[in-house]
Amino acid sequence: MATNKKTKIRYVDVNVQSGNFVSKLLGENKSHDFSDIKLLRSLLSNEKARILNTLKSKNPLSIYALSKMLGRDFKSVREDIKVLERFGFIEFHAEKTGKRESLKPVLVINRLQIMIDI
Repeated sequence: MATNKKTKIRYVDVNVQSGNFVSKLLGENKSHDFSDIKLLRSLLSNEKARILNTLKSKNPLSIYALSKMLGRDFKSVREDIKVLERFGFIEFHAEKTGKRESLKPVLVINRLQIMIDI
């Protein structure tokens, strides 16, 4: 039986105004301004795409497990995860295993749509 999940979408709206890119990340009740295209590029980097794909396909139990799956340094993965959380791509859920509690990164969007208006 298929579950009817609500699609969570983030929109990146890029407008070219007088030779400059002006971008906004839109979603739910938040809107994030990107006055510099470099900020948008850093959000949409290949490493962050790998993180999102790994969260979706392998469902790691912690940031540490995610960093091992990616073959990357824990600190670098944690910094990338914080950016993705800030922009609403992921959330952390507390998971208790034995006496330890860890924060499980969970992908909360299933679509990212980029629109470029020229």
